[in-house]
Amino acid sequence: MAKYTQLAADIVKNVGGKENVISLAHCITRLRFKLKDEKKANTDVLKAMNGVVTVVQSGGQYQVVIGNAVGEVYDEILATQGIKAAGGGAEAEEDNTPKKPLDLFIDTVSGIFTPVLGVLTASGMVKGLTALVAAMEIVNTEDGTYKILTVVGDAFFYFLPIFLALSASRKFKMSEFGAMAIGAALVYPSLSQLMQGDPLYQVLEGSIFQSPVHLEFIGIPVLLMNYASSVIPIILAVWVGSKVEKFYSGIVPTLFKSFGIPFLTILTMIPLTLLVVGPIATWAGNAVGAVATTLFNVSPIVAGLFIGGGWQVFVMFGLHWGLIPIMIQNIVTFGADPVIISMFGASFAQIGVVLAILLRTKDQKLKGLAIPAFLSGIFGVTEPAIYGVTLPRKKFFIISCIGAAIGGALIGVFGVKLYIFGGLGVFQYPCFIDPATNDLSGMYNGMIVSAVSFIVGFAMAFPLYKDEAPAPAPAAAAPAPAPATISEPVTIQRDILVSPLTGELVALPDVPDAVFASGMLGKGIAVNPSVGKVFAPADAEVTTLFPTGHAIGLKTAKGAEMLIHIGMDTVKMNGDGFKAHVAQGDRVKKGQLLIEFDIDKIKKAGYPVITPVLVTNADAYKDIVPVTGKTISNGENLISVVV
Repeated sequence: MAKYTQLAADIVKNVGGKENVISLAHCITRLRFKLKDEKKANTDVLKAMNGVVTVVQSGGQYQVVIGNAVGEVYDEILATQGIKAAGGGAEAEEDNTPKKPLDLFIDTVSGIFTPVLGVLTASGMVKGLTALVAAMEIVNTEDGTYKILTVVGDAFFYFLPIFLALSASRKFKMSEFGAMAIGAALVYPSLSQLMQGDPLYQVLEGSIFQSPVHLEFIGIPVLLMNYASSVIPIILAVWVGSKVEKFYSGIVPTLFKSFGIPFLTILTMIPLTLLVVGPIATWAGNAVGAVATTLFNVSPIVAGLFIGGGWQVFVMFGLHWGLIPIMIQNIVTFGADPVIISMFGASFAQIGVVLAILLRTKDQKLKGLAIPAFLSGIFGVTEPAIYGVTLPRKKFFIISCIGAAIGGALIGVFGVKLYIFGGLGVFQYPCFIDPATNDLSGMYNGMIVSAVSFIVGFAMAFPLYKDEAPAPAPAAAAPAPAPATISEPVTIQRDILVSPLTGELVALPDVPDAVFASGMLGKGIAVNPSVGKVFAPADAEVTTLFPTGHAIGLKTAKGAEMLIHIGMDTVKMNGDGFKAHVAQGDRVKKGQLLIEFDIDKIKKAGYPVITPVLVTNADAYKDIVPVTGKTISNGENLISVVV
């Protein structure tokens, strides 16, 4: 461990010294610091340091990516630098250190929306499809088919407060079913029916907050709002509810806690939400949407340039999470969003640049990154393109931002509006159809915007791209063997690693984590597992087994060092849903069961279950060649290590 003493000292020095460190934890690849002031850290120095892969700043953590040696570096820091551990090496526990308001806001919104985003997007795609078939008169709006499709698309959005209540309760640490009861009250049918009748009287007359009163609660006027599809009221209500529930948990006797706390919480929170929290949150949300729309109307072209050109930067830093609620609020309040949708051209500008590089490059590895990045970008998923292709070549990332900015300006010129929050990329076209008039012009203009963004990105990148000149080979060097694939016979020496999992194959650039996707931690492939079991890919020694059981490091009998990381950010589950069948230091046989994990539990916790399978000492070999295909079963050939 002494070999990491200097590295440990240099890391601590460049995160601002031990006096800047609140606590330190580590996962299978990263040191996770909680710092008092991240500005004191020398990020560029750390990134350039031997032994450090990169630095990631996310969720209030300053993450120094080390790789396989992270455990040893962590131990050396604790032993020699006087740093406080968080949870004995597990994921850092929550502390009371105040975050910057923007960091706290982004962390909160992303934590609430991430678990529901898949179903939210799917429901929006159904709504878009329904609008399209109605506008093209494929289905009559009076037909049962249209009505059922409407139910499929609308149900999730109508009851959105209940779904957000569930994810918000996990974020704010409130009883899930208590939070859902508040959400259900907001969309209770009888309340919405009351709003159809004549009001008893008006309050706050003459102001922008003038509201009708349809009923009173113990003599207090209730300002009924339409909470169907709303976002802000339920989030604020669950936050307040978490405080109320915590208060009651401190005063209710243990004997009555199981029913007493829920009884008092919902009896307090539902009236309080309908009387105070809901109206205030609704007014605040409407005000934010109105301000955004007003600014956009002042100069839609400038707003489009800014949002379109900056969108990919927002995505990289997670700032887009702060704009998504505004988009949804605009749709709920005004029937459409003309503002945030300015980002629409970003994915098409990105794939235009990627296609140009793909056609120009002769680098087979770059082609291997560009092809899946291009395909995923068509459907609006641009992270593989950003991290794998354009961002490492900064000029071409800037070109993609220029194409996106021009697309955003065109959105403003054409007056394109988003009527439905649905799919991304080409799946977003139907979301531009006005469901009230079945007008297709918005969809056609959206197609023009995507085409222009794509063409600008491609046309600027194609003549500029040139492969970097390779380093000259030594005069006596023998020609390198052609890359091998597992499916073809080869004559060169290689080590075959079988799949430790059963499931769908996922190219490494498509993994939803920039560090894994970029190949910084090693080369290989990922599997989206359908069976929650990890088996040994070869005869090997267990070199690393994280206490939470979410990741394992192996060294095969032939020297390949491997990392199998189950899911993304699953270290935060603190071992819940994982069961290890081996221990660190064990020698295992190919096909031996290593770890069992609960796929459903991981998904319910809001984490992707995609599992990278990496050769971390890839530089020691001539090539690392993963198998191609769509699916893989445990025991089938997965990776060829060319030696």
